Amino acid sequence: MSEAELTAGSSIITTVEELERLYGVPHENSTVKEVDHITAEYRRIIEASPFAALATAGPEGLDCSPRGDKPGFVRIHDDRTLMLPDRRGNNRIDSLRNVVRDPRVALLFLIPGAGTTLRVNGRAHLSVDAELLASFSVDGKAPRSVLVMTVEAIYFQCARAIVRSDIWNAATHVDPKSLPTAGEILAALSKERIGGKAYDDAWEARAQKTLW
Repeated sequence: MSEAELTAGSSIITTVEELERLYGVPHENSTVKEVDHITAEYRRIIEASPFAALATAGPEGLDCSPRGDKPGFVRIHDDRTLMLPDRRGNNRIDSLRNVVRDPRVALLFLIPGAGTTLRVNGRAHLSVDAELLASFSVDGKAPRSVLVMTVEAIYFQCARAIVRSDIWNAATHVDPKSLPTAGEILAALSKERIGGKAYDDAWEARAQKTLW
């Protein structure tokens, strides 16, 4: 299909009214699950999760970044506040740069083996309070900042996407050797200036020393 055909006016939804006619009214179980605070049930999911995707927005556009640590790495301060330490990474600070300029954020929590995911929307700021940073220390290493998020909406997402993807089924897992490595990607994009086999060979040892 050509670009012209993909952008043909008659096939593009341009109003909310058109969208609602197409999908209809959501069932009650799709709306009653949304609240503006962390319930006891939602607390259990957050505390069990070792991984979340952090979505932010800024003048340059949108960003979605992986965040992971031991289960419960996102701290529940109270029923309206979450705290997420910024562990060591690549120092691009795309997400943090966005938060400083636009406080709107969203989190999507995943739990290995579970179908239910948890979505949290709200607003955030970055804190560098010394005591707060120290409270998140691992192996004596504190994060450089902590994202403090005020919850505005929280709700679980049904398991259909997880079931369709079969993501937790080990039999469907892709052999990493079939994919390009980080070193190969860097080498290709830098015309061999950086990356390559030496980068891949050193990565595991380097990562273990710089996780926190």
